Amino acid sequence: MFPSDQGGMVFLQYGYQDQNRNWSGTSQAPADNNDDKEIQTHFVTFGLQYMFNRSWGVQAEVPYDFRYFKKQDDAGNIVSRNWSQLGDIRIEGIYTGFSEDLSAGVTLGVKLPTGSYTFDSDVVDRDTQIGTGSTDILLGGFYRGNLTKDDKWNWFAQLQLDVPVLIQDEYRPGVELDAAAGILYKGFSLGRVRISPVAQVIFSERTSDSGANSANPVASGYQRIMLSPGIEFHIHPVRIYADAEFPVYQNFTGNQLAAPVLLKAILSFMF
Repeated sequence: MFPSDQGGMVFLQYGYQDQNRNWSGTSQAPADNNDDKEIQTHFVTFGLQYMFNRSWGVQAEVPYDFRYFKKQDDAGNIVSRNWSQLGDIRIEGIYTGFSEDLSAGVTLGVKLPTGSYTFDSDVVDRDTQIGTGSTDILLGGFYRGNLTKDDKWNWFAQLQLDVPVLIQDEYRPGVELDAAAGILYKGFSLGRVRISPVAQVIFSERTSDSGANSANPVASGYQRIMLSPGIEFHIHPVRIYADAEFPVYQNFTGNQLAAPVLLKAILSFMF
């Protein structure tokens, strides 16, 4: 998804996670200690990236999410909800004028509170809503380079900081930092299709939520490291990418639901 030339790209991204394991600190925890039993989410995101020239561009992401939530209510009954909604839209500016090949860049943008945070609030907790209700500042950067002179082995690194600045109903989501570093090999091909295996390490940290309205600081926030094998198929102007992300280290505040694996696939078209 790194920009590589002037022009545009549209993409459709699908992600899936099933949070069905209880986790506290760095180990699994008893399910009886958590009223939440399962959160299953399908993330569908339409995106557009356009580089006006070799220095400046913009990217927009519009998510639509499908969620299933199961919990134990105050009476001890198991209740569940299924719903789907528009999520929080992200808009970012991109600057890549540090080098001629666009190998380094910084991003600055905003996450808008377009997703609902009030769906069936008697059952669905504020931190389980599809929308956060907050307006966030997004600050990021990336770099990619060659490991070998023949350009077959490449490496990359990227990070993004998400800081809520405007909140609603006295609920402030935690600050989140996501970073990734990896390598890919571009030496395989099948006809006109270039096949690139990818391996990356992903680190995430999120501080606890705060505020008077349904915030749960003793059971929100985490640090996580994941290993992610992936593969990309490129037949210009189409790219198909898929990966699986496996947690190898997790440190959760309180007792929370965690997913054993995160799945992602992206279809993109360059123009």
